[in-house]
Amino acid sequence: MKRGKKYLEAAKAIDRATSYDTEEAISLAKKAAVAKFDETIEVHIRTGCDGRHAEQQIRGAVVLPHGTGKTVKVLVFAKGTKVDEAQAAGADYVGGEELIPKIQNEGWLDFDVVVATPDMMGVVGRLGRVLGPKGLMPNPKAGTVTMDVTKAINDIKAGKIEYRLDKANIIHVPIGKASFTEEQLTDNFQTLISAINKAKPATLKGQYLKSVSVAPTMGPGVKVNVTKLA
Repeated sequence: MKRGKKYLEAAKAIDRATSYDTEEAISLAKKAAVAKFDETIEVHIRTGCDGRHAEQQIRGAVVLPHGTGKTVKVLVFAKGTKVDEAQAAGADYVGGEELIPKIQNEGWLDFDVVVATPDMMGVVGRLGRVLGPKGLMPNPKAGTVTMDVTKAINDIKAGKIEYRLDKANIIHVPIGKASFTEEQLTDNFQTLISAINKAKPATLKGQYLKSVSVAPTMGPGVKVNVTKLA
């Protein structure tokens, strides 16, 4: 893969063989964000889990203290009084059955998170093929299947992020923008790592966090010293 001049310049400041302390890693990742837009700072966590076993699946959500820097559009599937509640809490879209053809046939996906009350999951389930592959399917573990739609919306708007293993047993999540201060990014990083550590499967043998790196959207990754993150 051919890298641009800016990427190569930014990479020179980072020693690929070194695992840095959290603060230094975040500082380097911030400096490596040289694109013309406000890059997202992402964390990539390679775990020792085997996601093929249900008991080693990791999935959950955590509210980052400083948010993600992104405006998140929330779609809520609800009925009755929960429709009014969702609208009052600031949901961007609220509906039910009538949204199915819009999403299924017209390809409407102008939202980032889907919340549903449990009594709507029969309806939402019909969208599994569309929402599932995009990681948009509501899930009780992530707090997106709930009767408390106000709390769900407030948490999401405040900077709640979902984490889960991908097929290679790696977790990829944003912890903010390059325009955030180092302190804000560090706070968000520590909050995330604390949640991931708590989610460690009881059946896991061997090392849990195999490698952790932070990286701007368009820049090189910086390794974090995992021995200090346990």
